[in-house]
Amino acid sequence: MKGIILAGGSGSRLHPVTLAVSKQLVPVYNKPMIYYPLSVLMLANIREILIITTPHDLPSFRRLLGDGHWLGLEISYAEQPHPNGLAEAFIIGAEHVGDDPAALILGDNIFHGPGFSQLLQSKTEDPKGCVLFGYAVSDPHRHGIGEVDSDGNLLSLEEKPEHPKSDRAVTGLYFYDNDVVEIAKSLKPSARGELEITDVNKVYLDRGRAELIDLGRGFAWLDTGTHESLLDAAQYVQTLEERQGVRIACLEEIALRMGFIDAEACYALGEKLGNSGYGKYVMETARHALR
Repeated sequence: MKGIILAGGSGSRLHPVTLAVSKQLVPVYNKPMIYYPLSVLMLANIREILIITTPHDLPSFRRLLGDGHWLGLEISYAEQPHPNGLAEAFIIGAEHVGDDPAALILGDNIFHGPGFSQLLQSKTEDPKGCVLFGYAVSDPHRHGIGEVDSDGNLLSLEEKPEHPKSDRAVTGLYFYDNDVVEIAKSLKPSARGELEITDVNKVYLDRGRAELIDLGRGFAWLDTGTHESLLDAAQYVQTLEERQGVRIACLEEIALRMGFIDAEACYALGEKLGNSGYGKYVMETARHALR
């Protein structure tokens, strides 16, 4: 499966912070926001990843992540000059996807929960259609909502419904078979002039090939699109890291655990980060692996 991170847009709800820097490069506690969605793709064992961003911000992402070889990844980049909708990611990334299935994750979504890596990998091998990930919310009228039957089959999709049929919000993580490229190319812009990801999902729904996985209790899904939600996410990460003594979305540690790099390479990456707490954690993680 090929991965795509959509990290474009103007981040207007975070102005003036995002007037000079991409929203997905803003820190969430102790690491850039894009580390979190990138970590999700890595946990899914996806190693070929395309980052789509604005022409202005692309050099900054390239400076941060390079070609990904240091993490055992292949990272490439593409431009989305205008925010023409999430589904445009599959048109821009058609060559990257090729004949393979594809995963799309939004650059401002944070996921964390037990058994997440195993869940992701169970859905990446040979998806037959569309796999969405649902999360129970207290304000479903503010989200895209999925209604499912007892077997997890998707029955309906509604965008910010006045009278929601369920409390399951559709999160910013999507797995598709290779049909997604042609489906995206066939879409017409919505009333707001964008190629909507919901329209892609509805095609799969109409074909009877859409599934909604409930992330369940004990899981966290955070959308960092506002100052308040960005602060909430930072405090969540800080609390878990300080209480549990582990790092959330530590790319070097994930690369080591997934077998993308060895312990010596991991230690060297930690050394490059100097005296930061993050760098010391990476080195200590590598030391444990060498014992």
